[in-house]
Amino acid sequence: MPPGGPKLHSGPKLHSGPKLRSERRLELGQSFQDGGEHYERVRPGYPQDSADWLIPAGARDAADIGAGTGKFTALLVGRGLHTVAVDPSADMLGQLRRTLPGVTAAEGRAEDTGLEPESFDMVTVAQAWHWCDPSLASTEIARILRPHGVLGLIWNQLDTAVPWVHRLSRIMHAGDVHKPHFRPPVGPEFTGLESHLTRWEDSVTTEDIQALTKSRSYYLAASEPTRAKVMANLDWYLHEHLGHAPGDVLRLPYLTQTWRTFRA
Repeated sequence: MPPGGPKLHSGPKLHSGPKLRSERRLELGQSFQDGGEHYERVRPGYPQDSADWLIPAGARDAADIGAGTGKFTALLVGRGLHTVAVDPSADMLGQLRRTLPGVTAAEGRAEDTGLEPESFDMVTVAQAWHWCDPSLASTEIARILRPHGVLGLIWNQLDTAVPWVHRLSRIMHAGDVHKPHFRPPVGPEFTGLESHLTRWEDSVTTEDIQALTKSRSYYLAASEPTRAKVMANLDWYLHEHLGHAPGDVLRLPYLTQTWRTFRA
């Protein structure tokens, strides 16, 4: 079938993400409220190179906003930063606490983190900025950053310059594929936007790709008939069209786009 240190206060298609109506952004974002164990198991991590480029010399304290299950948080912790993880999903944070028990984790949003002002040398938002209101989030993140602190925005995306991956991304409805001219929107509180690109590959089986598809916002928000169609198309593409057998290991090409900008 052809495919169609710091303390807490007490008390899409991605390339069009900034243009999404706030209601639609909220609807799709809500699809990640549950399923932390599945997300942790099937989603790729981030290349070490991304954190190496992003973390400023002398940084001590970091906040990872939209941390999910802690995929990028782990890189910050691994470099010795005292890290606070914030996410709106209690389920995701529950998985993060199991994976990174030493990390302070609290429910919150980029627009309202609940964190103390000027408490962090850097704030990261990995695979989540498109779910945020960039104006409100920029104001809030500038509030919790120390002067000249760094905001890092990170995205993993399939390398659709590779023809078979381009078709795969369309079947998966993988929205996190940026246009060539993409620049993340940030507020006037920040200056000096810079970017860094990492090319890498993830070793996955065809079953892993199918499971990865089920962690995407399009699939999570879809009806059962639409989900069935997506999985049937994916099965055809991987096993009939490309000729892979179940259990075959593929090298799935990724790009990681890392952006940094500084509190003005």
